[in-house]
Amino acid sequence: MRVLVIGGTRFLGRTIVEEALARGHQVTTFNRGQSGADLPDVAAIRGDREVTADLERLADGRTWDFVVDTSGYVPRVVGESARALSGRVGTYAFISSVSAIDGFPGKPAAESSGVWDCAPDAGPDDGDYGVLKGGCERAVEQGFDGNVLIVQPGLILGPYENLGRLPWWLTRISHGGQVLAPGDPGIPMQLVDARDIAVFTLDQAELGTSDRFAVTGPAGNTTYGEWLELCKEATGSDAEFVWVDDRFLVDQGVGTFVELPLWGGPSDEVANFWSVPTAKAEAAGLRVRPVAETVRDTWAWLRDVPEAERSYGTKAPHGIAPEKEAAVLAAWAARSA
Repeated sequence: MRVLVIGGTRFLGRTIVEEALARGHQVTTFNRGQSGADLPDVAAIRGDREVTADLERLADGRTWDFVVDTSGYVPRVVGESARALSGRVGTYAFISSVSAIDGFPGKPAAESSGVWDCAPDAGPDDGDYGVLKGGCERAVEQGFDGNVLIVQPGLILGPYENLGRLPWWLTRISHGGQVLAPGDPGIPMQLVDARDIAVFTLDQAELGTSDRFAVTGPAGNTTYGEWLELCKEATGSDAEFVWVDDRFLVDQGVGTFVELPLWGGPSDEVANFWSVPTAKAEAAGLRVRPVAETVRDTWAWLRDVPEAERSYGTKAPHGIAPEKEAAVLAAWAARSA
């Protein structure tokens, strides 16, 4: 099939391109050529989706069976892409987020939940990440004349991750010694591999599915403690995890989710972060590999990347500073003595 990927050079986008090529599809990517190199055997079209003339040039004289939009964050920008491709593409698959679900993660994310109230022509300053993703979904649904597939991923990990969550933990744990571990090691998590999202998205797009799916791992497919132990096992580290109470970490000024990746802290605002229902996607064919495989394969990729070149995120790089980690561990030891 003829496939267009908007983005396609980083993390999930790259993974989707790899999977599409492995299936024998003819893949075109549309990107600025600034975030990474296109894979071999891809027809790359350079352009900026925020430039109308570039979108018109992309659509001029070309058609595809489906498009996968992996880089849409601003509703009015996504809407322009949807309108430009309307009539040129059979199915528009938009990669959204479970964060787009209204009230989530403070409230449970029901299968039937709508998305945050955000206009389809909203700009970048009209909401946070989840709110804007909700507006992006509306922009595609209202601007594209054809099948609309909305994929709402949960917490994505896997090879090529450029956000720095699992790469930071793997790097830190590989150094060994006492490692600050946050909160309750038994807290259940819900993780999904980018490769499984790619498979599900392409399966549905090939079928011309017009629907919305929350796509993540089954609730409790690992715990925080198991996840960190998997990192230790994969790296062959001698790390010693020191589990520190949630409230103590907050009192020490440790930032949730960023300084200690995937730690939400004792907050009702994230009470349902690890309880996204997946029954609908599973009934449609979603299959998620074991978290151990994701951790192992991510380390196999990451260990060949020099530490100075590893990405832990751009806007707010993940990971606690070594000196701050040492100070918190010392304070915890003194409190516990």
